[in-house]
Amino acid sequence: MNRLTLAQANKIIASALAVARERGYRAMAVVVLDDGGHMRAAQREDEASMFRVDIATGKAWAAVSMGASSRTLNERAHKNPLFYGALPATAHGKFLAQTGAVLIKDSGEIVGAVGASGGSGDEDESICMAGVEAAGLQYA
Repeated sequence: MNRLTLAQANKIIASALAVARERGYRAMAVVVLDDGGHMRAAQREDEASMFRVDIATGKAWAAVSMGASSRTLNERAHKNPLFYGALPATAHGKFLAQTGAVLIKDSGEIVGAVGASGGSGDEDESICMAGVEAAGLQYA
């Protein structure tokens, strides 16, 4: 079984934040969780609001807990609002089905998720994807 290392998590975050700076996005937070939803690493840039880490964590936690990107979960939530509305309470507030997190895969196996917060959902998602690729892993 593959494991997400701290070095990989740190590479994902550093690369994601570098891409955010290159693209001129607002101050970001990026959080990497392992396949059990436990935090491996997190960073909040200067000027990012205090909620950013919690939002990024909620997006990543939702993705890894459901085995789908937060974009996919957001789309599913529109079709089944009662179920997806109940999930944050069931997950003790950790679950956020908002675009901005992707699964992290190694050799096709889910090893975790990365979530970002600070820009639009599309911007958040794009830096997560860039970070995963820079670490030599795959996203879904």
